[in-house]
Amino acid sequence: MISISGQRQFQAWQDKVLPPVEEVRPGVWSIPVPFINNPMRYTLSYLLVGDGAAALVDPGWDSDEGWAVLNAGLAVAGLRPADVTGIVVTHLHPDHLGMAARLRAASGAWVALGANEPLPSHWRSEPARFLAEDRAQYTQWGVPQDFLDEVTFHRDAWAQMTNLAVPQLRLADGALLPVAGLAVRVLATPGHTPGHICLVDEANSLILTGDHVLPRITPHVSLEAQTQLDPLGDYLNSLEIMGAGADMEVLPAHEYRFRGLPHRVAELREHTLERSLEVIAVLDAGSAETVWDVSKQLTWSRGFDSLRGFTLRLALAETASHLVYLAARGREVEIEVSRGTPTPATP
Repeated sequence: MISISGQRQFQAWQDKVLPPVEEVRPGVWSIPVPFINNPMRYTLSYLLVGDGAAALVDPGWDSDEGWAVLNAGLAVAGLRPADVTGIVVTHLHPDHLGMAARLRAASGAWVALGANEPLPSHWRSEPARFLAEDRAQYTQWGVPQDFLDEVTFHRDAWAQMTNLAVPQLRLADGALLPVAGLAVRVLATPGHTPGHICLVDEANSLILTGDHVLPRITPHVSLEAQTQLDPLGDYLNSLEIMGAGADMEVLPAHEYRFRGLPHRVAELREHTLERSLEVIAVLDAGSAETVWDVSKQLTWSRGFDSLRGFTLRLALAETASHLVYLAARGREVEIEVSRGTPTPATP
């Protein structure tokens, strides 16, 4: 079993309120930043204070409300945005990287991502092409016409991604964060995204897990990134290396702090493999011809028909990742899961 170490965070999660700013260890602060209009409610940013330098890990979703909360949290730690010298982001998603551009503008801090995290240039330079590719993919996966608009990206929904900060640094597996007075090591954990990283602070017996390992929720692993051929296989392999933090307190990017990393890793692995067995059962039944068909026959907490919008999108992409995982391991999968040919982009 895991044991909850962040009791105040846990209570806040139960009460559906923002948790307090906390000093987890001397010079290590947990600062929640609101995740606007999302059931996850907030991202747990971590401030790591060194010698005349400070890094903020996962600054959170970009909003005026979040910026005010982040400023207030830094003030509790005795710092201002201008005192932040580095911004480390565990992965590309906008609830982690979104605030980086605003914080960099206020501080001049460098922004760092994992060495293998993709940042396709046409997200900015060719948005019409990106949106066309996205729609083609979900059309190929069998999404009915009536649902395409709600599961695919639109210009306004993609604004958080196109405004993301371009990183000044790339962090390789095993590298130390370039922050004076700290000895925090990068651990490459692809799966949730191709270049997801965790951070190991051996001096404080802490491991910052981003979205790779959360205490209650199974991280979403999907077939979306163009550079990731087998995201589920990557994720399972990345779980295997989490022994580096076996005895450490876990600082995830959502929910609350906990101990018992090996137990939680085992749970996540078991859940993931059980899901693949469920996909195999659907394939064996022989009635599914598309990713949509498979998804409809899987077990979802509130039923498939309850999935709408972005949640439905994630469910389909997760299903596709299981199909690719099985095919890569010799299972015959006749359902088309490769990305579709994009329709011509309009200016």
